[in-house]
Amino acid sequence: MLDDKKLEEIKKSIARLRNEGEITKDEKNKKLADFYVENALASLNTAKILSKVSSDSIVKKQFEFVSDDFESYLWIINTSYYSMFYMAGALLAKLGLKVKSEIGIHKKTFFALVYYFYLSGKLAKQYIEEFEEAQEESQELLGTEKAKELMIKYDFEMDKRAKFTYNIGEKAKESKAKTSLNRAVEFYNECLKIMDKL
Repeated sequence: MLDDKKLEEIKKSIARLRNEGEITKDEKNKKLADFYVENALASLNTAKILSKVSSDSIVKKQFEFVSDDFESYLWIINTSYYSMFYMAGALLAKLGLKVKSEIGIHKKTFFALVYYFYLSGKLAKQYIEEFEEAQEESQELLGTEKAKELMIKYDFEMDKRAKFTYNIGEKAKESKAKTSLNRAVEFYNECLKIMDKL
């Protein structure tokens, strides 16, 4: 998490990113704040819809899914994280900052969020750490899901074992999905409060 060593790394990285033009400051960037908030809200609402569809059998029937065991916990986690990512972008834009990067934009946005909001005392450490954890969980679960799909497709003989493993994993994902969604809601609301003060 955010120990002294990591904070020093972030400070050095921000200086380098500014020098290389990957983090820019321009008054025009402030206009992007509303765009990021809209995307954050759309992502958050998508996560809420997916959560409802994944857990409510009546709602599932309305969609006439091919299978009754539809769930989308992986995408709840991902869209919850993206809501947080877009809110981080909104906060930065409110200061006139923009992260420009084709590679590593998520990590660089996290570094900028820590540097400009945590180190300045505008955002509590809890929200920074939750953002980082959501980012890591989203990446980890996406890789896990791909591995499970490959196992099922390429090894029919292990199907029963894979289904058993998948069902256990499904419960874990549901729990993580709920945690991610709750974090995203809290992060969204906290960032809106901060933006009102900027």
